[in-house]
Amino acid sequence: MRPLAYDYFKIEDGDWSIAAPDTFNFAYDVVDRIAAEEPDKRALVWVQDKSSSMYKISAEHEREFSFGEMSRLSNQAANYLSASGIGLGDRVIVMLKRHYSYWYVMLALHKLGAVAMPSVSMLNHDDLLCRMNEARVSAVICLGEDKLCAKLASASADADRAVKIFTVGGTVHTDGVELPRVDTGMAYYPETMTRVQTDKTAPMLVYFTSGTTGMPKMVAQDGLYPLAHISTAMMWQCVRNDGLHLSVADTGWAKASWGKLYGQWLCGTAIMAYDYDIFSAVRMLDVIRRCRVTTFCAPPTIYRFFVKNEMLDDGFGDVEYATTAGEAINSEIVEQFRRKTGLLIHSGYGQTESVLLVGDFNGEPVRMGAMGKPSPLYHPIIVNENGEECADDEQGEIVIPPSEKRCEYGLCMKTAEGYDLRDNVWHGDLYRTGDIATRDADGYYWFSGRVDDMIKSSGYRVSPFEIESVLIRHEAVMECAVTGVPDPERGFVVKATVVLRDGYKPDRAMVNSLRDFVREKTADYKAPRIVEFVQALPKTFSGKIRHVEIRERDAEKK
Repeated sequence: MRPLAYDYFKIEDGDWSIAAPDTFNFAYDVVDRIAAEEPDKRALVWVQDKSSSMYKISAEHEREFSFGEMSRLSNQAANYLSASGIGLGDRVIVMLKRHYSYWYVMLALHKLGAVAMPSVSMLNHDDLLCRMNEARVSAVICLGEDKLCAKLASASADADRAVKIFTVGGTVHTDGVELPRVDTGMAYYPETMTRVQTDKTAPMLVYFTSGTTGMPKMVAQDGLYPLAHISTAMMWQCVRNDGLHLSVADTGWAKASWGKLYGQWLCGTAIMAYDYDIFSAVRMLDVIRRCRVTTFCAPPTIYRFFVKNEMLDDGFGDVEYATTAGEAINSEIVEQFRRKTGLLIHSGYGQTESVLLVGDFNGEPVRMGAMGKPSPLYHPIIVNENGEECADDEQGEIVIPPSEKRCEYGLCMKTAEGYDLRDNVWHGDLYRTGDIATRDADGYYWFSGRVDDMIKSSGYRVSPFEIESVLIRHEAVMECAVTGVPDPERGFVVKATVVLRDGYKPDRAMVNSLRDFVREKTADYKAPRIVEFVQALPKTFSGKIRHVEIRERDAEKK
């Protein structure tokens, strides 16, 4: 059976396009169809690490699922949830980490026409209450952990409307009442179900942005969002039919939709689910090697850790292709990874609000340090402050202009009844990313930073990422973040917040060493005037550095 991606995705004259019937539903039209034609085809390989919070609860720690099993389990879960009052249009928070139940629960919600809201379990009471109220949540499906359920129960008690809590993998009582369990309750329901009629233009997913430059904002995606990820999986991650793809991401992040569900199954590859709470490079490399992962995607943080700790001698023998997204990756890390493994790290750029917009697509030569080239599905461009397209090497904002040929699938919904989308990225028909970049003469895009992160110092415009890219090459630097600090004479001065590698001292000699290192590699005015050493950088749940939090901390100190 050829991958179903080819039924929906076309390439004509270099442009990509997507087409699907009005009733398209990923769970029925992709998963159930594969299950009907190839029921034994491998869909999911799940390995649970001892650090997982569920490890002591469950007796099983490794499982493999076929598409036939995923179809049956999702039908049972859908039938159970329907009998429990969840149906078309209901908004349901899903907090299942990397447990295998995430996959059949998501499919069940899609089959019911409910709106899934994947979320990370680290959210606190106020985070949860905000999401429950803003999205008008009806239910939560979470792992059966006492602390997590207590936190959810507290938030639901303060919510504007009743929120029912379901668990998976563990029995939990709140206020003396046992919470209903999806995984045990669904066992009494049929393995088949009557198809619920859904509309491809109706919301199917809601994420909240990671909040790198402000408060998280709600993002809604419609039923065609999965098809837009064909380009992510096929043309960027280069997954192959019957391969095994590992994307390092909690299922609460939008990155999980990029690499752990939609495009991969459409392209016929199985998904590797490595279920852990505490990252161990040694154990992750062992899983990659032992399970024979063929394609790999991880945020730059993971690659930096592998490279800086010299842990690449084993593990990538079966990996054919490596990719990264989430934030820009430094060329030094890419080069060291290539020397150790023989693999290039192919960059990709997109947002919670979108799919892949710029990247190293299959067949294009990689330019070290660049973001790649624009996606032929969306044709993003770079514009200046006047909205005019920038010349080569001119800095501007990445936008997607209105176009009759452009397919809008995979970009957050402009409007959705019952959703507050006032803070979305649409300005009329113009999609604004808020990210700054330049384009070289060969069409490669080079990341500069967020609009809110750019530094104006003594009349010069300074890109934080450019300086970070230099600092990370210093032998003492594990991680760093560059921000601007208000200055009465210069407007702003450049500050570097640095995490040192073990064995290096955070003293005046190190400050001078870092400044001199930057001056040797780039213009003198870009050298940090302020250097602060810290044990760890503030990050989002998805591992992105929160420059805004560093700026806020500095403001509080004044």
